[in-house]
Amino acid sequence: MRTNKKIGVIGSGGVAQTLASGFLKHGFEVMMGTRDSAKLADWKTANPKANVGSFADAGKFGEVVVLAVKGSGAVEAVRSAGPQHLAGKPVIDATNPITDEPPADGVLRFFTNNDESLMERLQREFPDAHFVKAFNSVGSALMVNPQLKGGPPTMFLCGNDESAKQAVCEIIELFGWEPADMGKAASARALEPLCILWCLPGFLHNDWVHAFKVLK
Repeated sequence: MRTNKKIGVIGSGGVAQTLASGFLKHGFEVMMGTRDSAKLADWKTANPKANVGSFADAGKFGEVVVLAVKGSGAVEAVRSAGPQHLAGKPVIDATNPITDEPPADGVLRFFTNNDESLMERLQREFPDAHFVKAFNSVGSALMVNPQLKGGPPTMFLCGNDESAKQAVCEIIELFGWEPADMGKAASARALEPLCILWCLPGFLHNDWVHAFKVLK
């Protein structure tokens, strides 16, 4: 992967800011897309080399695009970015279909079911974009080059386009993870609920410093 690859980030919350900072750390050009630039004022001060614009600006700018918004707003965010700007590009889908309801006994509630994932909805709605589910199964504090006693953790990913997945695998490795390709978009039905599992120790025991690892 070229070190000057351009990254567009759709979103301005903690996940978006963390991933954008990680790309900047590794020498990429970054355009943050937001509906409210005030949300990024402090982040922009800390990252003066970054660009800030609209969702559409980020969609146009990125050779790889990151979708890091609230799950319930994911479809509308892609519409705002402009599907034509994402056509043919890898789109890292870091979203999860979490409802606004509080967790029950530590278990997050989803607005999807076992037969359809949020990423499948996105891929069906925007067929020309190459969505790759990744970075949805860990908290933002550990997304970029985590230092855990067990060594590099596993980042699960899935998507329909092989070249897009390869590009995302390179990013995953650069960010200090071992990629594990779980297949096509339908596999997001299994990957999105990993968010629920990852959050359980946090809600139940205030333990947020952990990640998944596949042992062979």
